[in-house]
Amino acid sequence: MRVGVLTGGGDCPGLNAVIRAVGRRVMTHGHEFVGIREGWHGLVEGIFEPLGPREISGLLPRGGTIIGTTRTNPYKLDGGVDKVQQNFSGAGLDALVAIGGEDTLGVAARLFEERQFPVVGVPKTIDNDLSATDYTFGFDTAVWIATEAIDRLHTTAESHNRVMVVEVMGRHTGWIAVMSGIAGGADMILIPEQPIPIEQARDQLRRRHERGKDFSIVVVSEGYELDGAGDAGELDQFGHVRLSQRGVGDALAREIEQRTGYETRVTVLGHVQRGGSPTPRDRVLATRFGLKAADLVESGSFGRMAALRGDAIVDVSLAEATSELKTVPSSWYDVARAFFG
Repeated sequence: MRVGVLTGGGDCPGLNAVIRAVGRRVMTHGHEFVGIREGWHGLVEGIFEPLGPREISGLLPRGGTIIGTTRTNPYKLDGGVDKVQQNFSGAGLDALVAIGGEDTLGVAARLFEERQFPVVGVPKTIDNDLSATDYTFGFDTAVWIATEAIDRLHTTAESHNRVMVVEVMGRHTGWIAVMSGIAGGADMILIPEQPIPIEQARDQLRRRHERGKDFSIVVVSEGYELDGAGDAGELDQFGHVRLSQRGVGDALAREIEQRTGYETRVTVLGHVQRGGSPTPRDRVLATRFGLKAADLVESGSFGRMAALRGDAIVDVSLAEATSELKTVPSSWYDVARAFFG
């Protein structure tokens, strides 16, 4: 058997750990292991790279992905899906492990449903917004990075009596903002699931300052909707706005300073949350996911995705995993809100 692997969407700490685990298991079973370069683009264009023991050695602590990634959607390209199938068959591949988030696995789910494509999924996203799994790998690392940044900004905010706005990633959901905000002791957290009027945010900050707290930390998800945050921006192949063009953190900082008179600065963490070495938890989770995916391939259980339920690694259907986003429930936001102001 020849088993291919691709990584799609944004890069993420732990991708290489999954590749290593899948490859180790596949080769133990006596199969060939093939990397598909640049996500779905690699299958559309037929860009392959044989992976052996040497190529997957030393990957556990390494950030990024050795096979590259893009946000290519073959369903948006003329003849893209047919090219995927042709190049897959032409390369003699028998199965595919697709590592990605809602978009990458959405393509995988559709290919399996419409064309019985032999694909297995692994849930990757720092946003932690995939259904059917308690956590995705990469999330823990992103939260750790954001929390460390908030810790560091506390000292400079207090020294200068400033409001510090910290913009973290989170297109549709606020998991990173909530978790890092709670862990870092943020005084306000703004997420897409719980929009609040800017006047309410202003009043909360004023009350805090009136109690003698001369500085504040505000954490905001990049996908938070704020009037005046800029135009819609360019769309990618999955119809998502390229959020780096919107600058919600900058817009929020301006609004706070204008409405309160407090000196306000903004820190946009951006892609630093995606880079670098994964945390131990993400290394272990990525490894367990990779082994499960390889076992699903071995048993011919296609159209499935490795998932975490409690402390157990299970498999769920790709259709279930991509049916809806996993948003932050109000109970989690209530934990954060208890420390606002």
